[in-house]
Amino acid sequence: MSNNSSPRADIAVVGLAVMGQNLALNIESRGYTVAAYNRTQRTLDDWLASDAAGKRVVGAASFEQLAELLQRPRRVLLMVKAGGAVDAVIDELLPYLEEGDIVIDGGNSLFSDTRARAARLAERGLRYLGTGISGGEEGALRGPSIMPGGHPEAYEAVADLFRSIAAVVDGEPCCTYIGADGAGHFVKMVHNGIEYADMQLITEAYAYMKQVLGMSYPEMQRTFQEWNEGELDSYLIEITADILGRVAPDSGKPMVEIIVDTAAQKGTGKWTSQSALDLGTPAATIAEAVFARYLSSQKEERVHAASVLRGPKATPAAPERGAALAALRSALYASKICAYAQGFALMDMAAAEHGWELRFGEIATIWRGGCIIRARFLDKIREAYDRAPQLANLLLDDYFRQVVDDSQAGWREVVATCVRHGVAAPAFSSALAYFDSYRTAVLPANLLQAQRDYFGAHTYQRVDRDGVFHTDWTGTRPA
Repeated sequence: MSNNSSPRADIAVVGLAVMGQNLALNIESRGYTVAAYNRTQRTLDDWLASDAAGKRVVGAASFEQLAELLQRPRRVLLMVKAGGAVDAVIDELLPYLEEGDIVIDGGNSLFSDTRARAARLAERGLRYLGTGISGGEEGALRGPSIMPGGHPEAYEAVADLFRSIAAVVDGEPCCTYIGADGAGHFVKMVHNGIEYADMQLITEAYAYMKQVLGMSYPEMQRTFQEWNEGELDSYLIEITADILGRVAPDSGKPMVEIIVDTAAQKGTGKWTSQSALDLGTPAATIAEAVFARYLSSQKEERVHAASVLRGPKATPAAPERGAALAALRSALYASKICAYAQGFALMDMAAAEHGWELRFGEIATIWRGGCIIRARFLDKIREAYDRAPQLANLLLDDYFRQVVDDSQAGWREVVATCVRHGVAAPAFSSALAYFDSYRTAVLPANLLQAQRDYFGAHTYQRVDRDGVFHTDWTGTRPA
């Protein structure tokens, strides 16, 4: 079952789907010996005979054999589907692990599950790391962004290995210890939530170019390429330009035109939105991005609705293209800032709730490479938290405040133009609403609280005196 007679392995990788295989190869390329296990034996055998052939990789036919192959303390990296599969693998592993061994969950597990697993394994003397890994299949092989959370001594035992396989930006590995128990998976979850918002904003910019400005695919491609040379420089903008330039070889049509307009999702965006609701912090742009995917999946219903529901009766003329694209660029950047502001505010609230000491500047730093949301402006986020580690909201940083202020006119014009043309822009609109609500000293929630007190005696506070009050509304109606 082994490729060679190598000494005991430095780490085990359990689960050999593409992510697991690529991470194992990445680890091996840094000079480590890897023990590998997969539930389907054929997958393991085929991989050992192909991509892993001739490398420091040792196959195991059982968990017992896997445990015997490892140096002490054992380090076992699980790359299995989040949920019950993780618990099932842990249960099978437990009989062969000893006190001090380290179990690492490298999947997209829900952070609350990670907290529970960490507590359960601690009772057995085992150390648990819930580790967010971002970058997809290519990142796993070439260098991902790694977000480990859990037992601090367990992190120290794998820190050199993790840092060796991580992406590197400006000489800094994109890996840092995040915090206790589920902190690593929470931060990875928020990363994915921001990713949802970022992607939705880009698709709305694409819809604006196509439906409002009537741009061709080559024109849209050139525009995204130009944007990627400035403050919007990011992996997602880069691949968008690439995608818009691709033509289907079998039809000659733009690739995007032959792809059905239904977007799937794996749950992390939903979890981010649910966590924001649970913690009582607004993350509307992230949630709108999730809802947009849900609505896209209602394809048959939308096709029927398109035949019976009408938009604006008179569509106005398209705005002048040069000014419109400048405004769209401003709207995209300002909305992106708001999405990140929501994500970092959510992490701040979670840190207070769960007792995590999250270092937001470091989190922004490790997101600069390897991960899906890697972008130039993450340097600006790091600088903001370097200036003010206790910053309440990114919008309050001088740099971001100025950017949003400079972007306002174009941002508002884009949202208004979308409304006039009947082009849906839920993420642009919600980001602007978030900004307008956050900057408003007095919101109409006073009326809302009065309504709650009226029908449910929920009480209210007053602006002119301390205390909690209730009004007998039906008994105080004017004559």
